[in-house]
Amino acid sequence: VQLQAFGGGLVQAGGFLRLSCAASGRTFSIYHMGWFRQAPGKEREFVGTIIRSTGRTIYSDSVRGRFTISRDNAKNTVYLQMNSLKPEDTAVYYCAAAVRYSGSYSGGHEYDYWGQGTQLTSPA
Repeated sequence: VQLQAFGGGLVQAGGFLRLSCAASGRTFSIYHMGWFRQAPGKEREFVGTIIRSTGRTIYSDSVRGRFTISRDNAKNTVYLQMNSLKPEDTAVYYCAAAVRYSGSYSGGHEYDYWGQGTQLTSPA
């Protein structure tokens, strides 16, 4: 499975942006696809994930209510709609895919495939 994330940019705080993650290859093996982010000098942080078959979503507390993950299975694409952006949302955003649920949605080690990052900068 190959993942390609895109859509990052510079958005003022309070604004919105949508990231996309396109999957290719053995996409039928994907159970859920998630988003992580890493800000400079900080550890990688779980943002949220979506179960490919049901559309059920799980979010971190820091983004719940502001970010929405959706998917288009026909296009093998997952989206991260980010609203009410804050400066602390500034980070490199990564998409990832897992072929099974292994007890946690938020652990990076649970994911089998990773895309390259896309930068979001949200200045105050």
